[in-house]
Amino acid sequence: MGLVFNSFFAEGISQLSYLVGDDSEGTAAIIDPRPDVDVYLQEAQRREVSITHIFETHIHADFMSGSRELAERVGGAKIYCSHEGGAEYDFEQEGIRSGDEFTFGDTLLKVQRTPGHTPEHVAYVLAEKDRAERPWGTLTGDSLFVGSAGRPDLLGEGATEELTEQLFHTLRDFYLRLDDGHIIYPCHGAGSACGADIGDRPMSTIGYERRFNQFLAIDDFEQFKKFVQQGAPPVPAHYPRLKKVNAAGPPLIGHLPACPGLPVGAFRQQAESDSVQVLDVRSMLAFGGGHVPGAINIGGTRPELSVWAGDLLDPDKPILLILEEDFQLPRIITLLWRTGFTNFGGYLVGGMKMWQNAGLPLKKLPQMPVQELKEDHNTQRLDVRSPSEWQEGHIPGAVHHFVGNLRDQMPDLDRTQPVATYCASGYRASLAASLLQRAGFEKVHNVPGSWKAWTSAGYPVDNGG
Repeated sequence: MGLVFNSFFAEGISQLSYLVGDDSEGTAAIIDPRPDVDVYLQEAQRREVSITHIFETHIHADFMSGSRELAERVGGAKIYCSHEGGAEYDFEQEGIRSGDEFTFGDTLLKVQRTPGHTPEHVAYVLAEKDRAERPWGTLTGDSLFVGSAGRPDLLGEGATEELTEQLFHTLRDFYLRLDDGHIIYPCHGAGSACGADIGDRPMSTIGYERRFNQFLAIDDFEQFKKFVQQGAPPVPAHYPRLKKVNAAGPPLIGHLPACPGLPVGAFRQQAESDSVQVLDVRSMLAFGGGHVPGAINIGGTRPELSVWAGDLLDPDKPILLILEEDFQLPRIITLLWRTGFTNFGGYLVGGMKMWQNAGLPLKKLPQMPVQELKEDHNTQRLDVRSPSEWQEGHIPGAVHHFVGNLRDQMPDLDRTQPVATYCASGYRASLAASLLQRAGFEKVHNVPGSWKAWTSAGYPVDNGG
């Protein structure tokens, strides 16, 4: 009986949240909760603790915070947020400052200011009450990751220089002074754009990071600044929006966002309106074989649906869903909720078989295998991967427009010529192709297998920039 400690991984957004508590006292805290909060309620019940505290490390940009949702569901739990660095909130919460302490049985949780990723950022240092001077772990939020550190450029160019310097000092003046055996528990794992090349492991030690994390190895600030700037991935479009949502306070729902089932006639009537957006989460090959005209394809078999929807869908327009199977609805809604989507017009009951059986119009997205692409010199080859992927090698003759920026860069493409989109495997390529079709491009192809298929076939590679 004593310490209760659990981590919770949210696929898609690659986010980690934590439960820290004491089952002899029956109290617990949740740190950085996501919006689908049932997982915390179930674990607290299983571990026989009551959630009495909810802590945020900072105002998140990459996912919708679940703090208000959780506080409403448990009743009586307070939300604790840092106000240092000028952070302001438009919802009920308690301000915390560096040095504040909270106890859960024999466990001490101490607030430590760690600015750099954001001005208000804090970490939570864990220790036994009678050994407070020898902490054993830290919930690092987005300040220090496995093999990486939080990016300081999310608040715009005007704040980046100051945040970069703050991050430099946070890493050196706090983290590098901890013992090698000290355990770090970050808020994100591999796949998150909150840091560059975050490692796969969900936790690490200061000793390991001291040896292998390049962010901790650079002692000169100018070199550090250059390294940080070079390694940052593109900023997803939904980050500034979710920053505002989380500072204002996400809407309270009390359950999974509602998404009614619509018979084909009602679905068609809504889909023909410009005030909605149709999201088809079927596989690229199923989408290519026939889809509702104007639909956007973001495959739901992969949890990255959360991120790409956040980046490319309009949060102000209701979403109409087309599923592979109706039973997938709760999972798809959950993935979309994590990046702030709560407004759903409904889903097509019975899926595309009901649409086709009703004799309604179908749009196709032809698939172009790499063997055809290699021999076709009249089709524009559009690489929609990230800049770093492009620089590591691409198909000869291709042009590069990252899928996250494609809507703004469409005028650079020749609408009179056929275009074939490719990415690493075809997932993002199908998304990009559906965006082009929706924008009126008529001669669009997707390349299944994409870069993996091209290189597996042994075809030539251009390693130039």
